[in-house]
Amino acid sequence: MFRLREALPSDVASILDVAGHLDSVNLPHDEAAIKALVAGSVAAFSGEQETFKREYLFVLEDVARGRVVGTSMIHAQHGTRRSPHVYFDITHEEHYSETLDRHFEHRLLRIGYNYNGPTEIGGLVLQPELRTSPERLGKQLSYVRFLFIGAHREWFRSEVISELMPPLEEDGTSLLWEALGRRFTGLSYQEADRISSTNKEFIRTLFPQDPIYTCLLPAPVQAIIGVVGEDTRGVEHMLRKIGFSFANRIDPFDGGPHFIAKTDDITLVHQTRHATVFELGERRAAGGLEHMGLVAVERTEAPRFIAVQGRFFLEGNHVGLEPSLSAALGVTPGDRVIVLPFEEAARA
Repeated sequence: MFRLREALPSDVASILDVAGHLDSVNLPHDEAAIKALVAGSVAAFSGEQETFKREYLFVLEDVARGRVVGTSMIHAQHGTRRSPHVYFDITHEEHYSETLDRHFEHRLLRIGYNYNGPTEIGGLVLQPELRTSPERLGKQLSYVRFLFIGAHREWFRSEVISELMPPLEEDGTSLLWEALGRRFTGLSYQEADRISSTNKEFIRTLFPQDPIYTCLLPAPVQAIIGVVGEDTRGVEHMLRKIGFSFANRIDPFDGGPHFIAKTDDITLVHQTRHATVFELGERRAAGGLEHMGLVAVERTEAPRFIAVQGRFFLEGNHVGLEPSLSAALGVTPGDRVIVLPFEEAARA
Protein backbone atom coordinates (compact mmCIF):
# COMPACT_ATOMS: atom_id res chain seq x y z
CA MET A 1 0.00 0.00 0.00
CA PHE A 2 1.11 3.54 -0.75
CA ARG A 3 0.10 6.78 0.93
CA LEU A 4 0.89 10.43 0.35
CA ARG A 5 1.74 12.69 3.27
CA GLU A 6 3.83 15.64 4.34
CA ALA A 7 7.59 15.05 4.64
CA LEU A 8 8.99 14.47 8.13
CA PRO A 9 12.55 14.74 9.53
CA SER A 10 12.71 10.93 9.73
CA ASP A 11 12.35 10.81 5.91
CA VAL A 12 15.62 12.62 5.11
CA ALA A 13 17.64 9.51 4.18
CA SER A 14 14.89 8.15 1.92
CA ILE A 15 14.30 11.53 0.27
CA LEU A 16 18.03 11.87 -0.37
CA ASP A 17 17.96 8.51 -2.14
CA VAL A 18 15.01 9.67 -4.29
CA ALA A 19 16.77 12.97 -5.04
CA GLY A 20 19.72 11.07 -6.48
CA HIS A 21 17.60 10.15 -9.53
CA LEU A 22 17.29 13.78 -10.67
CA ASP A 23 19.46 16.11 -8.50
CA SER A 24 17.48 19.23 -9.42
CA VAL A 25 17.38 22.71 -7.89
CA ASN A 26 14.06 21.90 -6.20
CA LEU A 27 15.29 18.54 -4.89
CA PRO A 28 19.11 18.51 -4.78
CA HIS A 29 21.07 15.38 -3.95
CA ASP A 30 22.57 17.03 -0.89
CA GLU A 31 21.84 15.96 2.69
CA ALA A 32 22.10 19.43 4.23
CA ALA A 33 19.81 20.88 1.55
CA ILE A 34 17.26 18.07 2.05
CA LYS A 35 17.27 18.61 5.82
CA ALA A 36 16.62 22.32 5.30
CA LEU A 37 13.89 21.56 2.76
CA VAL A 38 12.12 19.15 5.12
CA ALA A 39 12.39 21.59 8.04
CA GLY A 40 10.87 24.33 5.91
CA SER A 41 8.07 22.04 4.78
CA VAL A 42 7.26 21.05 8.38
CA ALA A 43 7.01 24.75 9.22
CA ALA A 44 4.77 25.29 6.17
CA PHE A 45 2.33 22.50 7.02
CA SER A 46 2.19 23.62 10.66
CA GLY A 47 1.40 27.20 9.62
CA GLU A 48 4.50 28.62 11.29
CA GLN A 49 5.62 30.49 8.15
CA GLU A 50 4.10 33.46 6.34
CA THR A 51 1.56 32.15 3.84
CA PHE A 52 3.35 32.96 0.58
CA LYS A 53 6.80 31.93 1.85
CA ARG A 54 5.71 28.35 2.37
CA GLU A 55 7.21 25.43 0.45
CA TYR A 56 5.30 22.18 0.87
CA LEU A 57 7.09 18.88 0.32
CA PHE A 58 4.87 15.84 -0.22
CA VAL A 59 6.22 12.29 -0.09
CA LEU A 60 4.90 9.00 -1.40
CA GLU A 61 5.42 6.31 1.21
CA ASP A 62 5.58 2.58 0.56
CA VAL A 63 3.83 1.66 3.81
CA ALA A 64 4.91 -1.99 3.76
CA ARG A 65 8.57 -1.04 3.46
CA GLY A 66 8.29 2.08 5.59
CA ARG A 67 10.22 4.02 2.99
CA VAL A 68 9.70 7.12 0.86
CA VAL A 69 9.76 6.33 -2.87
CA GLY A 70 8.70 9.64 -4.43
CA THR A 71 8.26 13.37 -3.87
CA SER A 72 6.43 16.43 -5.20
CA MET A 73 6.33 20.08 -4.11
CA ILE A 74 4.39 23.32 -4.07
CA HIS A 75 6.06 26.72 -3.73
CA ALA A 76 3.30 29.06 -2.58
CA GLN A 77 5.02 31.91 -4.43
CA HIS A 78 7.89 31.60 -6.89
CA GLY A 79 9.41 35.04 -7.29
CA THR A 80 9.98 37.71 -4.64
CA ARG A 81 11.87 40.99 -4.41
CA ARG A 82 14.86 39.22 -2.91
CA SER A 83 14.67 36.21 -5.22
CA PRO A 84 12.78 36.98 -8.44
CA HIS A 85 11.37 34.44 -10.84
CA VAL A 86 13.71 34.66 -13.86
CA TYR A 87 12.90 33.58 -17.40
CA PHE A 88 13.44 34.23 -21.09
CA ASP A 89 10.39 35.52 -22.93
CA ILE A 90 10.18 34.15 -26.49
CA THR A 91 9.11 36.86 -28.92
CA HIS A 92 9.18 37.28 -32.69
CA GLU A 93 10.28 40.14 -34.87
CA GLU A 94 9.79 40.59 -38.61
CA HIS A 95 12.14 42.35 -41.05
CA TYR A 96 11.63 43.05 -44.74
CA SER A 97 13.89 44.64 -47.35
CA GLU A 98 12.08 46.07 -50.33
CA THR A 99 15.38 46.50 -52.12
CA LEU A 100 16.29 42.82 -51.80
CA ASP A 101 12.69 41.58 -51.56
CA ARG A 102 13.69 39.47 -48.58
CA HIS A 103 11.59 38.80 -45.51
CA PHE A 104 12.80 37.33 -42.21
CA GLU A 105 10.97 36.40 -39.04
CA HIS A 106 13.37 36.20 -36.12
CA ARG A 107 12.86 34.52 -32.79
CA LEU A 108 14.19 36.51 -29.83
CA LEU A 109 14.92 35.74 -26.18
CA ARG A 110 14.51 38.57 -23.69
CA ILE A 111 15.36 38.20 -20.00
CA GLY A 112 12.46 38.87 -17.63
CA TYR A 113 11.91 39.05 -13.88
CA ASN A 114 8.81 38.56 -11.75
CA TYR A 115 9.04 39.93 -8.19
CA ASN A 116 5.52 38.93 -7.17
CA GLY A 117 5.45 35.57 -8.83
CA PRO A 118 2.97 32.74 -9.28
CA THR A 119 2.61 29.55 -7.29
CA GLU A 120 4.97 26.89 -8.63
CA ILE A 121 4.62 23.12 -8.69
CA GLY A 122 7.74 21.01 -9.05
CA GLY A 123 10.04 18.47 -7.41
CA LEU A 124 8.16 15.48 -8.83
CA VAL A 125 10.49 12.49 -8.60
CA LEU A 126 9.59 8.79 -8.42
CA GLN A 127 11.87 5.78 -8.03
CA PRO A 128 12.44 4.48 -11.61
CA GLU A 129 11.23 0.94 -10.91
CA LEU A 130 7.83 2.28 -9.85
CA ARG A 131 7.14 4.57 -12.81
CA THR A 132 5.09 1.93 -14.63
CA SER A 133 3.25 0.58 -11.58
CA PRO A 134 -0.48 -0.13 -12.01
CA GLU A 135 -1.26 2.28 -9.13
CA ARG A 136 -0.10 5.17 -11.37
CA LEU A 137 2.01 6.56 -8.56
CA GLY A 138 3.36 9.47 -10.60
CA LYS A 139 -0.19 10.65 -11.19
CA GLN A 140 -0.91 10.49 -7.47
CA LEU A 141 2.21 12.53 -6.67
CA SER A 142 1.23 15.15 -9.20
CA TYR A 143 -2.48 15.37 -8.38
CA VAL A 144 -2.07 15.61 -4.61
CA ARG A 145 -0.66 19.12 -5.09
CA PHE A 146 -3.82 20.29 -6.85
CA LEU A 147 -5.98 18.71 -4.15
CA PHE A 148 -4.04 20.68 -1.55
CA ILE A 149 -4.31 23.93 -3.52
CA GLY A 150 -8.03 23.37 -4.01
CA ALA A 151 -8.53 22.69 -0.31
CA HIS A 152 -6.66 25.87 0.69
CA ARG A 153 -7.18 28.15 -2.29
CA GLU A 154 -6.48 31.35 -0.32
CA TRP A 155 -2.92 30.19 0.42
CA PHE A 156 -1.89 30.30 -3.24
CA ARG A 157 -1.52 32.81 -6.04
CA SER A 158 -3.87 33.43 -8.96
CA GLU A 159 -1.60 31.55 -11.39
CA VAL A 160 0.31 28.27 -11.16
CA ILE A 161 3.48 27.60 -13.13
CA SER A 162 5.36 24.41 -13.91
CA GLU A 163 8.89 24.44 -15.32
CA LEU A 164 9.41 21.29 -17.41
CA MET A 165 12.70 19.61 -18.14
CA PRO A 166 14.09 20.08 -21.67
CA PRO A 167 16.29 17.64 -23.59
CA LEU A 168 19.70 17.49 -21.88
CA GLU A 169 22.92 15.79 -22.89
CA GLU A 170 23.71 12.36 -21.41
CA ASP A 171 26.00 13.96 -18.81
CA GLY A 172 23.29 16.46 -17.81
CA THR A 173 24.78 19.34 -19.78
CA SER A 174 22.46 22.00 -21.19
CA LEU A 175 23.29 23.07 -24.77
CA LEU A 176 21.57 26.41 -24.19
CA TRP A 177 23.64 27.10 -21.11
CA GLU A 178 26.88 26.25 -22.90
CA ALA A 179 25.97 28.60 -25.75
CA LEU A 180 24.75 31.49 -23.58
CA GLY A 181 24.95 31.25 -19.81
CA ARG A 182 28.52 30.01 -19.54
CA ARG A 183 29.74 32.78 -21.86
CA PHE A 184 28.22 35.47 -19.65
CA THR A 185 28.92 34.00 -16.20
CA GLY A 186 31.93 31.70 -16.54
CA LEU A 187 30.02 29.09 -14.54
CA SER A 188 29.10 25.52 -15.40
CA TYR A 189 25.41 24.67 -15.67
CA GLN A 190 25.54 22.74 -12.39
CA GLU A 191 27.32 25.58 -10.56
CA ALA A 192 24.88 28.22 -11.80
CA ASP A 193 21.88 26.01 -11.03
CA ARG A 194 23.08 25.50 -7.45
CA ILE A 195 23.90 29.15 -6.78
CA SER A 196 20.65 30.41 -8.27
CA SER A 197 18.60 28.41 -5.76
CA THR A 198 19.57 30.94 -3.07
CA ASN A 199 21.02 33.93 -4.93
CA LYS A 200 20.05 35.27 -8.37
CA GLU A 201 22.09 38.48 -8.23
CA PHE A 202 24.61 37.21 -10.77
CA ILE A 203 21.85 36.70 -13.33
CA ARG A 204 20.67 40.31 -13.09
CA THR A 205 24.19 41.72 -13.29
CA LEU A 206 25.85 39.40 -15.81
CA PHE A 207 23.14 38.31 -18.23
CA PRO A 208 22.46 40.56 -21.24
CA GLN A 209 19.36 42.73 -20.81
CA ASP A 210 18.97 43.30 -24.56
CA PRO A 211 17.09 40.74 -26.69
CA ILE A 212 19.09 37.82 -28.08
CA TYR A 213 18.45 36.72 -31.68
CA THR A 214 18.31 32.92 -31.65
CA CYS A 215 19.53 32.75 -35.26
CA LEU A 216 22.98 33.59 -33.86
CA LEU A 217 22.98 30.39 -31.81
CA PRO A 218 24.13 26.99 -33.14
CA ALA A 219 21.36 25.03 -34.87
CA PRO A 220 21.25 22.25 -32.21
CA VAL A 221 20.65 24.92 -29.55
CA GLN A 222 17.87 26.60 -31.55
CA ALA A 223 16.19 23.21 -31.97
CA ILE A 224 15.71 22.60 -28.21
CA ILE A 225 14.44 26.03 -27.14
CA GLY A 226 11.03 25.49 -25.54
CA VAL A 227 11.09 21.74 -26.25
CA VAL A 228 9.93 19.26 -23.60
CA GLY A 229 12.36 16.43 -22.86
CA GLU A 230 11.37 12.88 -23.77
CA ASP A 231 11.02 11.81 -20.12
CA THR A 232 8.71 14.77 -19.40
CA ARG A 233 6.24 14.33 -22.27
CA GLY A 234 3.77 12.59 -19.98
CA VAL A 235 3.83 15.55 -17.59
CA GLU A 236 3.22 17.95 -20.48
CA HIS A 237 0.21 15.89 -21.59
CA MET A 238 -1.22 15.88 -18.07
CA LEU A 239 -0.75 19.63 -17.63
CA ARG A 240 -2.46 20.45 -20.93
CA LYS A 241 -5.33 18.14 -20.03
CA ILE A 242 -6.09 19.99 -16.78
CA GLY A 243 -5.81 23.53 -18.13
CA PHE A 244 -2.14 24.51 -18.54
CA SER A 245 -0.60 25.92 -21.71
CA PHE A 246 2.88 26.92 -22.89
CA ALA A 247 3.63 30.44 -21.60
CA ASN A 248 6.09 31.29 -24.41
CA ARG A 249 8.71 31.46 -21.69
CA ILE A 250 11.69 29.25 -20.98
CA ASP A 251 14.19 28.68 -18.23
CA PRO A 252 17.26 30.89 -18.87
CA PHE A 253 19.60 28.08 -17.85
CA ASP A 254 18.44 25.04 -19.81
CA GLY A 255 15.70 26.29 -22.15
CA GLY A 256 13.00 24.16 -20.53
CA PRO A 257 9.46 25.43 -21.27
CA HIS A 258 7.24 27.08 -18.68
CA PHE A 259 3.60 25.97 -18.56
CA ILE A 260 1.07 28.18 -16.80
CA ALA A 261 -2.61 28.22 -15.84
CA LYS A 262 -5.04 30.41 -13.94
CA THR A 263 -5.41 28.66 -10.60
CA ASP A 264 -9.19 28.77 -10.67
CA ASP A 265 -9.24 27.35 -14.21
CA ILE A 266 -7.32 24.18 -13.29
CA THR A 267 -9.86 21.38 -13.45
CA LEU A 268 -8.39 19.46 -10.52
CA VAL A 269 -8.49 22.53 -8.29
CA HIS A 270 -12.18 23.23 -8.73
CA GLN A 271 -13.07 19.51 -8.60
CA THR A 272 -11.59 19.27 -5.11
CA ARG A 273 -14.13 19.49 -2.28
CA HIS A 274 -14.51 19.03 1.45
CA ALA A 275 -16.86 16.24 2.46
CA THR A 276 -18.18 14.45 5.52
CA VAL A 277 -17.69 10.70 5.82
CA PHE A 278 -20.81 8.55 6.04
CA GLU A 279 -21.32 4.85 6.74
CA LEU A 280 -21.73 2.98 3.46
CA GLY A 281 -23.97 0.15 4.58
CA GLU A 282 -27.33 0.05 2.81
CA ARG A 283 -26.76 3.44 1.17
CA ARG A 284 -24.22 1.85 -1.14
CA ALA A 285 -26.66 -0.87 -2.17
CA ALA A 286 -29.23 1.81 -2.96
CA GLY A 287 -26.91 3.30 -5.55
CA GLY A 288 -24.60 6.27 -5.80
CA LEU A 289 -21.80 7.73 -7.87
CA GLU A 290 -18.59 5.78 -7.54
CA HIS A 291 -15.29 7.57 -8.13
CA MET A 292 -11.61 6.73 -8.22
CA GLY A 293 -9.48 9.48 -6.78
CA LEU A 294 -7.66 10.86 -3.77
CA VAL A 295 -9.08 11.21 -0.29
CA ALA A 296 -7.14 13.26 2.24
CA VAL A 297 -7.38 14.07 5.92
CA GLU A 298 -5.75 16.88 7.90
CA ARG A 299 -4.81 16.58 11.55
CA THR A 300 -3.32 18.73 14.27
CA GLU A 301 -0.32 16.44 14.83
CA ALA A 302 2.34 15.22 12.40
CA PRO A 303 1.84 13.98 9.84
CA ARG A 304 -0.69 16.77 9.50
CA PHE A 305 -1.66 15.78 5.96
CA ILE A 306 -2.31 12.26 4.64
CA ALA A 307 -3.88 11.22 1.33
CA VAL A 308 -4.66 7.81 -0.16
CA GLN A 309 -5.93 6.76 -3.57
CA GLY A 310 -9.03 4.59 -3.68
CA ARG A 311 -12.67 4.23 -4.67
CA PHE A 312 -15.37 6.19 -2.89
CA PHE A 313 -19.03 7.13 -3.22
CA LEU A 314 -20.07 10.79 -3.40
CA GLU A 315 -23.49 12.13 -2.44
CA GLY A 316 -23.27 15.93 -2.50
CA ASN A 317 -20.84 16.92 0.23
CA HIS A 318 -20.86 13.47 1.81
CA VAL A 319 -18.53 10.61 0.95
CA GLY A 320 -18.69 6.90 1.62
CA LEU A 321 -15.33 5.15 1.96
CA GLU A 322 -14.36 1.51 1.69
CA PRO A 323 -13.22 0.13 5.09
CA SER A 324 -9.61 -0.19 3.91
CA LEU A 325 -9.58 3.46 2.85
CA SER A 326 -11.09 4.62 6.14
CA ALA A 327 -8.52 2.58 8.06
CA ALA A 328 -5.60 3.98 6.04
CA LEU A 329 -6.75 7.54 6.77
CA GLY A 330 -7.81 6.86 10.34
CA VAL A 331 -11.30 8.31 9.84
CA THR A 332 -14.79 7.29 10.95
CA PRO A 333 -18.31 8.45 9.98
CA GLY A 334 -18.78 12.13 10.74
CA ASP A 335 -15.14 13.07 10.11
CA ARG A 336 -14.27 15.71 7.52
CA VAL A 337 -12.04 14.79 4.56
CA ILE A 338 -10.93 16.30 1.25
CA VAL A 339 -11.78 14.45 -1.96
CA LEU A 340 -10.57 14.75 -5.55
CA PRO A 341 -12.27 12.48 -8.11
CA PHE A 342 -9.95 11.53 -10.97
CA GLU A 343 -12.32 10.15 -13.57
CA GLU A 344 -15.94 10.39 -14.62
CA ALA A 345 -18.25 8.92 -12.01
CA ALA A 346 -19.81 5.49 -12.57
CA ARG A 347 -23.23 4.40 -11.27
CA ALA A 348 -22.77 1.83 -8.50
